[in-house]
Amino acid sequence: MTTLKVEEMLDAYPAALGGVDRDKLIACVEECVSCAQVCTACADACLSEEMVDELAKCVRSDLDCADVCATTASVLSRRTEYDAGVTRALLTACAAACRACGEECAHHTEHDHCQVCAASCRSCEDACEALLASLG
Repeated sequence: MTTLKVEEMLDAYPAALGGVDRDKLIACVEECVSCAQVCTACADACLSEEMVDELAKCVRSDLDCADVCATTASVLSRRTEYDAGVTRALLTACAAACRACGEECAHHTEHDHCQVCAASCRSCEDACEALLASLG
C-alpha cells in the first residue's frame, strides 16, 4: 500500500519536516506518483487508438504531466535542505500541468482512459494546491 510506504519513509527520516503539513505532504506525493503512472498509461493508450492523429495534443499533455508529477514527487520526497521556493515553484508547475492535462483529457469523452486520466489529474492538482496553501 502506497500510503504506508510514504508514511514509513517520513517516520524513518531522522530530521523534522520543517513546518510542512505531514498529511498534505503524504497526499501530494501519493497523488503525484499515481498521476505520473496514469498519464503515462493514458499516453500509451492514446497511441493505440485508431484516430491517433487526433490525440497528438493529448499524448504530449499526458507525457508533460507525467514528467512534472514524477519530478515533483521526487523532490517532495527529499527532505534534505528543504527549499520552500523550489517546492512552491514545483507545486505550482505540477498543478498547472495537471490542470492542462486534465482539461485536454476531459475533451475525449469517447475514451475511458482519458476520463480516468482527467480524474487523476484533478486529484493531483487539488493535492498540490492544498500542500501549496499549507506552506503559507
